[in-house]
Amino acid sequence: MAAGALSLKPSEDITERKGRSPLGDAVQQLLKNKIAVAGLIFIVTLILLAIFAELVSPHPYDGANFKLTDEPPMTRAEDGRLFLLGTDELGRDVLSRTIYGARISLGVAFVASFVSLIIGIIYGLVSGFGSATRDNLMMRVVDFLYGFPFIIFIILVQVVVKAYSAREDTSGGPWGLILHADKASGGILIMFVAIGLISWLGMARITRGQTLGYKNKEFVEAAHAVGNRNGRIIWKHILPNILGPCIVYETLGIPGYILTESFLSFIGLGVNPPTPSWGIMISESVGSLRTAPWEVFVPASALTLTVLAFNFLGDGLRDAFDPRLRGES
Repeated sequence: MAAGALSLKPSEDITERKGRSPLGDAVQQLLKNKIAVAGLIFIVTLILLAIFAELVSPHPYDGANFKLTDEPPMTRAEDGRLFLLGTDELGRDVLSRTIYGARISLGVAFVASFVSLIIGIIYGLVSGFGSATRDNLMMRVVDFLYGFPFIIFIILVQVVVKAYSAREDTSGGPWGLILHADKASGGILIMFVAIGLISWLGMARITRGQTLGYKNKEFVEAAHAVGNRNGRIIWKHILPNILGPCIVYETLGIPGYILTESFLSFIGLGVNPPTPSWGIMISESVGSLRTAPWEVFVPASALTLTVLAFNFLGDGLRDAFDPRLRGES
């Protein structure tokens, strides 16, 4: 009887395993990774803080008070207002500016990654599913662009945009509308698009490699045999199979986008003041590092924790979606 019970256990495990989809297996594996779950919880919390910044922030992010400059944490004003993490050199609340700065970092994380994902997937699919000649030509273009100094390109774009934005005769035409939208967004629209437009090269290579791996599979050849066109095969058979690894790869690239935005803001080519950004906050407060270290420590800590959270989540997603890393065959 005991032997019979033992013999049923493996079959029960197999039945339970067959009842789960590959996505369900990946979710189960992700939930076992405590560091990745912690990163996900931190990112979700940060997203909620950014969305409801007006409700969560104790003070306006641009509310200057020259009587309370460089005040340490837990300072209470004469009117009873509490500055939990202190004030900066203009008397603005550091905590409120840090919360609003999360909008910039999350904006570049999602907008730039979305632009990079769309361009890279389209380019990689067209290259990998096409003829060998087209594939070689398109990949040589990617190889050439890899040698281009993109950070200098982004800096030049920002310099030109800010120079044109300062002029008063740019209100008409499409270019004027773009500059107006960029100014209305606090100077982040062009920067987000520029980062996304130059970050698709790695995504294109990943997509092209995944496409080459699937284009000769049996189910793709069967789709060809029944008369499906290439566009339908790409949309119905290739794209659903490669989308998971592409999203995982893009998640791992998000910390680089956030650091690029912070660097541009640090050197004065990011968002326009008084729009808060963690890079701008660090740049404005680095001179008072000895006398008011909290002004640098708070945004620097937020930047570090956000980058680590996305790295942990990206590593967890990679492990969850790759059966080889899970020890499965």
